[in-house]
Amino acid sequence: MDCIFCKIIAGEIPAKVVLRDDDVVAIEDVNPQAPTHLLVMPVRHVSNIDEMSPGTDGALMAKLIATAARLGREHGRDGYRLVINTGPDGGQTVDHTHVHVLAGRHLTWPPG
Repeated sequence: MDCIFCKIIAGEIPAKVVLRDDDVVAIEDVNPQAPTHLLVMPVRHVSNIDEMSPGTDGALMAKLIATAARLGREHGRDGYRLVINTGPDGGQTVDHTHVHVLAGRHLTWPPG
């Protein structure tokens, strides 16, 4: 598989890991869009959120969001933003489900 996030998870490509357990990994984004910009992803390769099902992957989906929210609370001043880009029109550039955690400054709306 030629997935950059799978290679990071496998330790083949270095990254600044913030959190890791059996199910999820959180790393610092190499192109941060806020003072804190983390990526929370499942250890298991899933191309995008549309490939996940609440019936089969509900616990993993919940853990991704709960982990991202916890990191947002820990790193946010007065709030944080969670973003899941899906597909080319949604801005997804890496085909491995991940949640962006943006924090550390006032975030404007709309985002883009």
